[in-house]
Amino acid sequence: MKTQRNIMFAAIAAASVGLSAPTVANAQAGVLEEITVTARKREESMQDVGLAVSALSETEIQRQFARDIQDLANIAPNVIIDDTGQGPGGTAAIFIRGVGVADLEKNFDPAVGVSVDGVFIGSTAGALMRGIDIASVEVLRGPQGTLFGRNTVGGIINISRTQPTGELGGRFRAGVENYDTWYLDGVFNFAVTDDLAVKLTASKRDQGEGYYDNVTRRGDQGRQDYEQLGANFLWTATDTLELEYSYIRERLDQDTPALVNATRPDQAFCIFYNYCSPNNDTTITGDRNGVAGGGGEPAPAPGLVTNVTLRDDLNNNFMEAFFDTDTHIVEARWEISDALRFDYIFGRWESDEDSLQDWDGTPDLLYHTRRPGEFKQDSHELRLTWDDGGAFSMVGGLFFWDSEYESRMRSYIGFLDLANGAPNDPGFTSLIADIPQTTRQTTESIAAFFEADYRFTDKLTLTLGGRYTEDEKTSEQYGEVFTVADGRTSHPEEKWDEFTPKVGLRYALDDNIMLYATYSRGYRAGGFNGRVASVVEAFQPYDPETIDNYEIGIKSELLDRRLRLNATVFNMDYKDKQEELQLPSNETDTGQKTVVANPSTATIRGIEVEAMAYLNENFSLRANLGYLDSSYDDFVFQDAEGSIVDFSGLEFRRAPDYTGTIDATYEWDVAGGNAWVRGSYRYIGEHHTSVTNNEELKNDSQGLIDASINYAINNLQFSVFGRNLTDEDGYTHGYEVAGLWSYAATRPPRTYGLEVVYNFNN
Repeated sequence: MKTQRNIMFAAIAAASVGLSAPTVANAQAGVLEEITVTARKREESMQDVGLAVSALSETEIQRQFARDIQDLANIAPNVIIDDTGQGPGGTAAIFIRGVGVADLEKNFDPAVGVSVDGVFIGSTAGALMRGIDIASVEVLRGPQGTLFGRNTVGGIINISRTQPTGELGGRFRAGVENYDTWYLDGVFNFAVTDDLAVKLTASKRDQGEGYYDNVTRRGDQGRQDYEQLGANFLWTATDTLELEYSYIRERLDQDTPALVNATRPDQAFCIFYNYCSPNNDTTITGDRNGVAGGGGEPAPAPGLVTNVTLRDDLNNNFMEAFFDTDTHIVEARWEISDALRFDYIFGRWESDEDSLQDWDGTPDLLYHTRRPGEFKQDSHELRLTWDDGGAFSMVGGLFFWDSEYESRMRSYIGFLDLANGAPNDPGFTSLIADIPQTTRQTTESIAAFFEADYRFTDKLTLTLGGRYTEDEKTSEQYGEVFTVADGRTSHPEEKWDEFTPKVGLRYALDDNIMLYATYSRGYRAGGFNGRVASVVEAFQPYDPETIDNYEIGIKSELLDRRLRLNATVFNMDYKDKQEELQLPSNETDTGQKTVVANPSTATIRGIEVEAMAYLNENFSLRANLGYLDSSYDDFVFQDAEGSIVDFSGLEFRRAPDYTGTIDATYEWDVAGGNAWVRGSYRYIGEHHTSVTNNEELKNDSQGLIDASINYAINNLQFSVFGRNLTDEDGYTHGYEVAGLWSYAATRPPRTYGLEVVYNFNN
């Protein structure tokens, strides 16, 4: 561990004084490429923006061999992106500065936003974002409540896809990887008329062999079949008016994401069933990637009536899942004058999913779920931007949001039938309780926002901004808990509102060095629990949470623009932090329940350093280092049953003290084309993956190495690449189910492959 840490610090220290870089594609210029971002809803140089933002260009993204945005996490310090393995489609756990959500329930809002072409995605499932046509990725750290709104208390990942070019051309990519994986995708641009440009996209990725070894079924688990089709139409109606429509259809068929059992000796599954992990560093199979799941579900019960069946009556179908999404985006961009611009963005994102999930990770059916569900969101944003080149500029607008979510979950819970023997006796049989619970939730949100700059002098600029938000949520529960019971004639409904201000100062020491100070507030709406044990809990909402962020920073370009060095120091005060808690319960069949509550306040402090350098025409580097100090000020909770829980000594999950990356590229001309070698080292310090800080679900420090060897000639590019080449293991998610058992999802192992890219008329 010390060796890894020393290597990391040596690399980062070197980068901080002169080693880090842009894409090699711009090496001929001899200076760093200017990076344009839209972090403030308008195009600006990244070095002129008074906030902590990291960005990747289209060329840089293509050189990462990214399957989804997980592979782009090393772009910024203090950022952790994981697939929690809790459901189909890739349930994202995106944590920035220790703030994030790792829950698959869509009634529980994300704490870090993902925006695609200006449309906020309100679900953790599907937020990992795939695609060949990503033009840029920006990571904004810290609350972004002014311009991006609710549910961005930790920050936002802002993704932009390429627009139709109006010229005949395209890009096709094909590759093969280990684990019987192949992929094929492409982008095709053409013009219908002089005013109408079209972009078509298609993608196919098939993984025929899973990462996990299912020791119960004697086979692998983790296969995936992904398909995507997209179309984008850009109509230039006049010299000042553009209309754009894009549609993307995605389909993912897969084995239900594998969850491994990591039960301690003091937990019930070990005591009564003898399913025990050999030690804290592995699962009950003795292998980090070993799965013991047996699959299966009882026959459907009639209606919403609890049904109890024998273990022998199970349908032994394999774990299965699918996840479909449809995305529609309409944009209107109108240059009213040289100074005034109007933008309108409509977004619709729909998902349809189903999964049969084994949560206990044992050969028996102890806790499985069947979870079909649908989610739909509509959003409208109207925005005016004013900039006449004078002292005053601003952006302001209105935002409308409407979403609906329904989950029709059936929980299959096995329990002991002691009349037929002890758990390990040959004659032992278990009974299966079939417990239905349907949850429906709706959300409506409206907001008005503005952010303005006033330049006092050529050096000093003041930023003022604010956003007023109103949220309304309703919840319905049917099945084990009926929210219209006990004489009630309506379902629970609640409203919240919040004003999130922003104040900033920027001071330019000269053309190459800028200092900034910013205060901003983030807000995440309250809500209702989607997994309740009683009517009281169903009607009891949890409150909104807020973060007040204070940060100062410096942005600089030195050595004749061959070195870019940016740094930030921040302090965040977290109030009414929403927590997902596993608690004992006398009112549930499992003896435990999952609730969301506001039990805690916290303080988060940190330092972030980013560097890019152009060393010579062949060699470039990018590096970053993040330090994080997060701690609960208090963490005490009393639930509806009267139980008091004190977790004040716990640490934040997914909040390592140190994260860092060094990414190097060396390029040279050879054999009529050009070749380059890229290597990346990503350090993630030790950290917890579970809310309750279970030691068996804690990750040691990790050093992840990616590398590629590439050659391009004319329109062809050939690459050999590898991810996680040192085969570092670790958990991407961990959870303790009260005193029953613990489960986790694991990091993908070493993968490698070959890729060919063909560009024409690009």
